[in-house]
Amino acid sequence: MTPSRKVRVLIVEDSPVVQQLLTHIVAEDPRLEVAAVATTGEEALRLAERLKPDVVSLDIRLPGIDGFEVTKRLMRHHPVPIVVVAADVDDLDIPMRALQAGALAVVEKPVGMARAEYQSVAQRLCSQLYGMSQVKVIRQRIDRFPLRGTAETQPAPPILSGMRYAALGLVASTGGPPALVKVLNGLPADFPMPIFLVQHIGAQFVAGFATWLQSVCPLPVTLARTGVKPLPGTVHVAPGDVHLTVERDRIILTDGAMVCGQRPSGDTLFKSMAMAYGAAGVGVLLTGMGEDGARGLLEMRQAGGYTIAEHASTAVIHGMPGAAIRLGAAVEELPLPQVAPRLVALAMPQKEGM
Repeated sequence: MTPSRKVRVLIVEDSPVVQQLLTHIVAEDPRLEVAAVATTGEEALRLAERLKPDVVSLDIRLPGIDGFEVTKRLMRHHPVPIVVVAADVDDLDIPMRALQAGALAVVEKPVGMARAEYQSVAQRLCSQLYGMSQVKVIRQRIDRFPLRGTAETQPAPPILSGMRYAALGLVASTGGPPALVKVLNGLPADFPMPIFLVQHIGAQFVAGFATWLQSVCPLPVTLARTGVKPLPGTVHVAPGDVHLTVERDRIILTDGAMVCGQRPSGDTLFKSMAMAYGAAGVGVLLTGMGEDGARGLLEMRQAGGYTIAEHASTAVIHGMPGAAIRLGAAVEELPLPQVAPRLVALAMPQKEGM
């Protein structure tokens, strides 16, 4: 895609009013243009095959086949970046099912120009459409997340350290939910370290993300709260629009400035872990666009901690882990199936080989 060419957006929406609103929003952005508008899932499939848009803006509730099925079929036969535009932000199941089906992102649907939040919602939509259009998607091969406790893993490389580690930080962005499930499903129920997790996702979807993660992973999952002591074997998820930081014996949430355009930020978490845990910290940076987490991971390594970046062969987007590798922030660069075995070997070396 040359810089002078606009990103072509296929809008899939059955409401005439919302069609007009989305068309206006896309047309107002100088980076984007409307390739076509589809009102049903079947029409969306036909237009996507014929027009080959750069990105699809997809409603979920459609006449005929719904948006979940449209996503699955597109990713199976005509892969294209898909941004789900969801009106039901309080329905905790929708964003996770959309990501499971193969969508890259879920954003809130604009509901009218008169609303106070209209401009910010419209800007987020356009930013996601443009950003996701740059992602090189591949044909979808797996339609479901791994079930609880059944993640497919590969043997980890030989253990490189006899250090006893005290805490684990996980950071992910685009493509993160399925990657996180694969990692967490590879950890045993008696995993001894507290886990701090930053996933870049819209603030309104975070509670649903945490609830869903609990339903598909063997470890307890909770939204992080200020002042709470981190619990071993528990996943502490960063809430929406605040930074997650840690001290040795407690969690601290802050509303500081965005870092790398993100709040919560992986850099902020990892830097606090470098201070709190030093050589006893473990940091893992997974798939995502941009560079968030890379400098924080470097600080963890410089403090003596064990750091892992996801290998390009498995990352949906290698931006964040790639930035970490260029900085020399990663002790190891591992394909996703090898991450959980490595974490088990680091945290529970007596169980290695079991």
